[in-house]
Amino acid sequence: MTTATFQWPVRVYYEDTDSGGVVYHSIYLNYMERARTEWLRSLGFDQSRLARERGLVFAVSQLEVKYLAPAHMDDQLMITLTLAKRGGASLHLRQEIHRVPDDTVLIRATVRVAMLDGHFKPTRLPSDILPWG
Repeated sequence: MTTATFQWPVRVYYEDTDSGGVVYHSIYLNYMERARTEWLRSLGFDQSRLARERGLVFAVSQLEVKYLAPAHMDDQLMITLTLAKRGGASLHLRQEIHRVPDDTVLIRATVRVAMLDGHFKPTRLPSDILPWG
């Protein structure tokens, strides 16, 4: 299994914050989703094509988030992702959100994404999808 950490940069915009300029808690989930999508894309797995051509989709099946510190409007963030385990029908991931440039860890999360078929039932990960996991 490769343990390389993928990184995806994000800037906090006004629309991401509450009236105090602090990032709303659910927005961090959006940031982490974008990083997962871009990680898969960087490995050659386009989720739209997987759905269209093979009837396969990824869906979050379990999520644990630890909120450690807030992000604010205009902060520059780095979302990281590491594959912890490749299961038969799921991927187990570790994700963090750091503020740049001081590298303060704002969020720590563990995420399990399940592979689903066209009927949204769990199905085995095809052997060509992250075979080294």
